Amino acid sequence: MAIITQLHWRDLSSWGIWFVVAVVMLLLPWRSLPITVCAQPTLLATAPVDQEQLALWQSPSDPFPWFSRWLRARWQFAWLQVRRWLWTVRAWLLLAARLWSCRTLADVIGVLTRRSVARYLGALPVLYLLLEQLQVRTIINRYCPTESPVDHGTVALVLVLNRLIAPRPLYRVVDWLACTVLSDYLGVPATTFNDDRLGRTLDAVAEHAQAIWQDIASQALLRYQIDLSVVFYDLTALVMTGEYAESDLVDYGFAHNTPSDKQKVKVGVVATRDGGIPLLFEPWSGRTADKATVQKNMDALRTLLQGRAWNTQQVLIVGDSANLNSELALAYADHQLKYLAGLPLLEKRHRTLVHTPTEAELHRLPLTAEHGPAGYWGWVCTVPFEHKGRQVLPRGLVVLSGPMRTSLRRQRAEDFHALFAALQKVQAKIGQKRYRSALEVQRRAETQLRHSPVGKLLRVEATETTGQGITLRWWVDRDTLVTAMRADGRYLLVTNDPNLTPTRMLALYRDKDAVEKRFRVFKQDLRVRPLFVHSDERLRALLLVNLIALLAYSVLERQARQQGLTLTAHRILECLSSVHVIEIEAWDGSRVQRVSEVTPEQVRVIRLSWAGVSQRASSTPRASEELVLERLLAPPASVLGGPPVSPGSGA
Repeated sequence: MAIITQLHWRDLSSWGIWFVVAVVMLLLPWRSLPITVCAQPTLLATAPVDQEQLALWQSPSDPFPWFSRWLRARWQFAWLQVRRWLWTVRAWLLLAARLWSCRTLADVIGVLTRRSVARYLGALPVLYLLLEQLQVRTIINRYCPTESPVDHGTVALVLVLNRLIAPRPLYRVVDWLACTVLSDYLGVPATTFNDDRLGRTLDAVAEHAQAIWQDIASQALLRYQIDLSVVFYDLTALVMTGEYAESDLVDYGFAHNTPSDKQKVKVGVVATRDGGIPLLFEPWSGRTADKATVQKNMDALRTLLQGRAWNTQQVLIVGDSANLNSELALAYADHQLKYLAGLPLLEKRHRTLVHTPTEAELHRLPLTAEHGPAGYWGWVCTVPFEHKGRQVLPRGLVVLSGPMRTSLRRQRAEDFHALFAALQKVQAKIGQKRYRSALEVQRRAETQLRHSPVGKLLRVEATETTGQGITLRWWVDRDTLVTAMRADGRYLLVTNDPNLTPTRMLALYRDKDAVEKRFRVFKQDLRVRPLFVHSDERLRALLLVNLIALLAYSVLERQARQQGLTLTAHRILECLSSVHVIEIEAWDGSRVQRVSEVTPEQVRVIRLSWAGVSQRASSTPRASEELVLERLLAPPASVLGGPPVSPGSGA
């Protein structure tokens, strides 16, 4: 009995010692020292290592230094598991304490939320659908196949959407993409779209830029039935900064409204009158004259029309005065293309035509319903063109523009006032240095005339008389002024289309600002500049990306207006800019996504834009307000219009 009692107390003592050890290990400030971990714990007992490496995990007050190395490793693993469990228990206890202190449901949600992220949605559903309708990704992948996990079509699609939503330089596209739902939908991390990958896509696309553009533009023409009966052609200049020593495109040259001492690239664009849809584009050197681009544009347009089985005689090209001279008039006839253009008065016979009709003759043919300063009048004539022994005689229309005449005369009055003030300053300096002789005063006055737009209409004379000294007088040359005023507001339109009436000629010519408006969108909304590339190949590819964005912009605006939404594409994008997808992650790792609150106006804009782009009537059940809201409240994959495709498929 004594022996049994002695064994019983010995067991109790052992368990007591182990309990004290466990409490000490939990409460003492343990710290980890540098360790060497082997792939298999069984090697720890036999591996020949030094003494420092054997100090796997040990407290400075370790009560059992006689533990074997194997047991220390096992104890370390067990302790890490216990410590992880203790931290989990502690976290749940803290969470329970915070929940206990909550007074409202909002407080509970705030406690349970680990992370909340807002990602941009905006007009991405509509724009994504539009670009899929135009088959942008499919066409680019057909011309630029790749074995990369991310195909070139997907990269180009992201670039186009970036130009439409929030234009960024190439190196900042990845930051923008991370703030949108696109990366989740495409199934590709945003970090994949770094500037190196974007650059490789631009290099691949540059080789097939024109072919890619023609296929995408043809898709727009076929799917949305764009009217090609009237098209506009014009050029714009993009001022470039940086070094382009080996570039064939970036060069100095003349362009309207741009400084001549700046390097530039010119872009020629053909746009339809129906919606201002860009149809053709071609980059040109900044030194290229506008007229030198017209014949190549004729060839490209004729090729496009023949490919679409359009009769070239059914298309009218409208352009400004840079699109016509004697040589080009004959070229239009050779290409069997109809044109309407303003004519620069470079030849004497053409200037004579403009000055020939009297005011009474012009007022016999009113071209608009307005009269007085807001009215337009015309006089029909024949305009002769001769080049290399050949001659054509298209119809001409001398137009008298009331608004232009009023503007020119108001500006002339201001110029006269400024010139008179400058001459009075010259007169006040008579007798001072460099103004002490009549000849010096005469030269100073004539300098003022040369620098003034109305200097040719004024005469000056400096004389010196005994007793009176030097006098300066000036007067208006009335005959020259009358001749100038007679030409105010007059210009000459020329066409080889016999079916155009004078009223129609004026209306179409005034509509040519449609392409100029697209240029403003190109430069301002899409921010084609600055172009942070220094090779002609990437420059052409980036211009292609911007033109695709301009095409989508124009189609969106046209289709929305057909649905009764009288907003520009800029206003549509701006209206939807506040729509975001809110992603909430709870403490248990679960996630939920919700679309931010959508206003009735935003619902209407989305509904009509979606109906126009998808070509479904707004009254059909598929485009009803309820289904649009259901689509918006769905996860991002459904919001963007369908299931995502695997990278590289390009479908």
